Amino acid sequence: MTDGVRVQKFLSQSGRASRREAERLMLAGRVRINGEVITELGARVVPGKDQVEVDGQLVTEAEVRWLLFHKPSGVMTTRKDPHGERTIYDILPRDASGLRYVGRLDVDTEGLLLMTNEGDVLHGLTHPSRQVEREYRATVAGVPSRDSLRRLESGVDLDDGPAQAARAWIVDRQGDNGVVGLILTEGRNREVRRLMSRVGHEVSRLVRVRFGPIELGDLAPGAWRPLSSTERGRLVDCAREPDLPHGSS
Repeated sequence: MTDGVRVQKFLSQSGRASRREAERLMLAGRVRINGEVITELGARVVPGKDQVEVDGQLVTEAEVRWLLFHKPSGVMTTRKDPHGERTIYDILPRDASGLRYVGRLDVDTEGLLLMTNEGDVLHGLTHPSRQVEREYRATVAGVPSRDSLRRLESGVDLDDGPAQAARAWIVDRQGDNGVVGLILTEGRNREVRRLMSRVGHEVSRLVRVRFGPIELGDLAPGAWRPLSSTERGRLVDCAREPDLPHGSS
């Protein structure tokens, strides 16, 4: 069977799992096509014709969706908070409930958050090997010196290992405070805040303004918009493994 798409891609585009997660499901015997357990990773399915099930639940084809969301401060990046705190899904439209976030933003961090049901691209964008850039604006106590900026770029030791900014620079001065621009290529927990604290400047406000090729622009806090096909294509390029030929499925 050479028509159709690989089962992994179908499950990814349906939002059920990333391609790698789908492979694990298949190898565990949890995927059926037309009632038959499928463990061959090269198996294909024809959307709209073949019936695909995971753990006995029917998986339907879904249109690939991408949203750009301006997450406000004070909102949790999670599906549901056990303490009843407000989450991003309380703000987003109801039909976005099946979308997954591409990396987290801390509750006190605001700015650009991508949402999608395209699991394999999501996985690629957040994999450390891709080194996809995240750009931030950090308002900090005091104005960092050139030496402090050089330390950020050369690397400092954090509790979970060495970390560094790909670039750090002064964007603005606001009285006794400074606004620092930083570009990171990892998505470690509270990394910007910990980096700045390590060089003696506590962060009072943090905004992510860019993820890979996608910029926040003038989108208001709490607002969202769909990505264009061109923007999605740029993200796919960022997520692709260097040795993976274009168009591979």
